[in-house]
Amino acid sequence: MTSAVWHPFTQHGLNEPIPLVSHAAGAAIYTQSGERIVDAISSWWVTTHGHCHPRIMAAIAAQSQALDQIIFAGHTHEPAETLARDLVKMMPDPLAHVFFSDSGSTSVEVALKMALGYWANIGMPRHKIIVMQHSYHGDTIGAMSVGARGVFNQSYTPLLFDVATIPFPAAGLEQEALDALDRICQMPDKPAAFIVEPLILGAGGMLMYTPHILKQLREICTRHDVLFIADEIMTGWGRTGTLLACEQADIVPDILCLSKGLTGGAVPLAVTLATPQIFAAHVSTDRAKMFFHSSSYTANPIACAAANANLAIWRDEPVLQRVRTLAGLQQSRLAELKHHVPLRNMRQLGTITAFEIESKTTGYLATIGPQLMAFFKSRHMLLRPLGNTVYVMPPYCISAEDLDAVYHAIHDALVELGIPC
Repeated sequence: MTSAVWHPFTQHGLNEPIPLVSHAAGAAIYTQSGERIVDAISSWWVTTHGHCHPRIMAAIAAQSQALDQIIFAGHTHEPAETLARDLVKMMPDPLAHVFFSDSGSTSVEVALKMALGYWANIGMPRHKIIVMQHSYHGDTIGAMSVGARGVFNQSYTPLLFDVATIPFPAAGLEQEALDALDRICQMPDKPAAFIVEPLILGAGGMLMYTPHILKQLREICTRHDVLFIADEIMTGWGRTGTLLACEQADIVPDILCLSKGLTGGAVPLAVTLATPQIFAAHVSTDRAKMFFHSSSYTANPIACAAANANLAIWRDEPVLQRVRTLAGLQQSRLAELKHHVPLRNMRQLGTITAFEIESKTTGYLATIGPQLMAFFKSRHMLLRPLGNTVYVMPPYCISAEDLDAVYHAIHDALVELGIPC
């Protein structure tokens, strides 16, 4: 039977098989045909503690019997109040205000609107946003506008607003990036904000830079009174080895975007946290200065209950120890792979490893990508290369045996496909 589903990031004209998944547990998903597939990318970077974690599933089940949905404009509910309060306790000062949305892209849209609204409401309107080369912040119009221009958004160029871009601070180009940010911040057309993925650019190819550079980027923005937005949608919740990537640079953003692991990856939810200064700029007896943003499912009670269970897991269980254990396993497996197959730019940040494969074509549409993905499917591995960039980002509960199988599959793919390394 032909499916009516239009899948994301899928070229249906290629008629590639799409397996029907029936259930999941821990670090594995299972198909209706009986295959067990190791989830080596956390189902698009969202699953932290493992699929169908008992505590999160129990919280969802309990909340579904009490309150499923309520308009959040003019109303509130305990799951949202508890989540906001506990998030503020967990996040660094002075991030004291929590705005709910329902996806990473929308949390970025919220952040951009907060920044522009702040400057407008204090009577100093600013409109320019600064971004980093190769960045990716989502697929809605504002999020695409502050991401890299290319195959992801070339069809929608007329809708995107202009931004100022600094170079990616690759090794040897760090000062160039810092100087560019400093120069843009001093232009007569004063920027409103700089948005950045801290320490690692995800969809841009798992590109990594140092905490020292991140700290200097923050200092430049502070010095020139430009708001600093940290997009920790992927990097948050332990992926980089700490709760937030910003911790490693000892910085606090003015605005922080979180999603993906916020609910342990179980259900969609996002938050945008802001400082009292930004919140206060929207507080007035003038209703025209309110923050004009919402979605129908803002602060959905069931999603908030899942997030509360996730925060409880972080409080009660040794999550960071699991993160450190996984980081160590990743390091040893990457070293073994490097010993057998020399690859380009092998790198690691926390629980994430990545490397490039030499290919005639590079970037997201590199022809080697679909070949690799087909091989990994044949070995029952969920690995989804970013073109010629292969990365591994599993749930924290993955076993050493499953991780071995992941790296054996990578090794065998390179050998079988005769990829020059």
